[in-house]
Amino acid sequence: MTHTYQISGMTCSSCEEKVKKALETDDNITNAIVSKDNGTATVTMKKHISLADLQNALDNKYQISEINNQHEAGEDRRTWLETYKPILLIFFYISLVTILIQLTNHHFDVMQAMQHFMAGFFIVFSFFKLLNLKGFAQSYAMYDVLAKKVPAWGYLYAFLELGLGISYLLHFNPIFTNTVTFIVMTVSIIGVLQSVLNKKSIQCACLGAVFNLPMSTVTIIEDGLMIVMSLAMLISVL
Repeated sequence: MTHTYQISGMTCSSCEEKVKKALETDDNITNAIVSKDNGTATVTMKKHISLADLQNALDNKYQISEINNQHEAGEDRRTWLETYKPILLIFFYISLVTILIQLTNHHFDVMQAMQHFMAGFFIVFSFFKLLNLKGFAQSYAMYDVLAKKVPAWGYLYAFLELGLGISYLLHFNPIFTNTVTFIVMTVSIIGVLQSVLNKKSIQCACLGAVFNLPMSTVTIIEDGLMIVMSLAMLISVL
């Protein structure tokens, strides 16, 4: 199968050669045709290789992304449900646990439910990011406005999510926890909105580099939900 990707960061013929050699180090890649002028790399592979794995093969100077959601011949065409099944299942399980906890109360506590949902969300999502921290950081830097300028932010972000999850679980300083969440998720959604509105076809890093989820309105809804919940809980305690 053959796929064409967009490559940014190439400034000379030497860059073309470096990218070509880096890609062809993967045993599953049989040939890579790289063009600095077009900013592309046409890769022939024995089996599908995720965008995160291709990025891992390249120097941090170069960023790789898909072109206009193009799916070349031979690539598996998935339905919307098949594509987002992992994230839908995660939301289902977190919601189920949240509801079951509320059933043990005398009444449904909305604020407590949101607190537990946020705890589950951040802990589970940080888990997938930490499975391949480097892959997540590189994917995140492809669209996040802060990670683009400060690559270390991608590494820190995964641990920050874990910390926020534990803070929500322990009900630690709600004003501080919700304020941090609101700021972090607001910054995060900026890059997501830019990518979706500009119709860039890049991998969403919400579940790290484990699942090949495309950036879409689903990502906007996910981040937006966290912003709304953190703001609602912040207002409730002020």
